[in-house]
Amino acid sequence: MALAGAYDPNLKLFDVILANSVFSESNFALTLNNEICHVVNSSNELNNIIEEVSKEENIEIVKGNTVCTDCFDVYMTDVNKFLERVPDGFNPIGAEMEAFALFYVAKMLNKKASCLMSVVDSKYIKEIATTEERQTGLNKMIKLALDASLKL
Repeated sequence: MALAGAYDPNLKLFDVILANSVFSESNFALTLNNEICHVVNSSNELNNIIEEVSKEENIEIVKGNTVCTDCFDVYMTDVNKFLERVPDGFNPIGAEMEAFALFYVAKMLNKKASCLMSVVDSKYIKEIATTEERQTGLNKMIKLALDASLKL
C-alpha cells in the first residue's frame, strides 16, 4: 500500500489505484542485481484477486501504470519534464515511491507482488490531503488490501 499523486485528471483525492506496471528512472535494479531495468510488472494473479474483492465490496479502483519517483512530484520544479522521459505509450495514471522496488525484488525472488495506492495529491488539482484526512481517507485501500489478503 502506498500514497500516490494523480496524473490522470479524472482521479480525485482518496481514489484507489491498482498498479499494472511501474516505471522508474532509478538504478535500483542495476545496483541490486546488475540489471538495467526501468519497467517492472505486478502480479496478474494478485491483481485479479484484488479486482474481484473490490467488486464484491463495491470499492471502486482504477487500474493502470504508475511511475516510481525519487521525490514527491509536488516538489519537482517541472513534473512535465519528468513525464517527457517516461517511455512512449506507458501512460502513467499516478506516481508513488515504493512499487518499483517491491515489484523488482518480487521478480528477482520469483514471488508475487501488487500495489494499491490512495491518491493524496494531483497534478490537476490544488488540494492535498491533510494529515487528519489521511487518518480516515485511506480506509478503503486498507480494507481492500486486508480483505484481498484473506483470499490468498
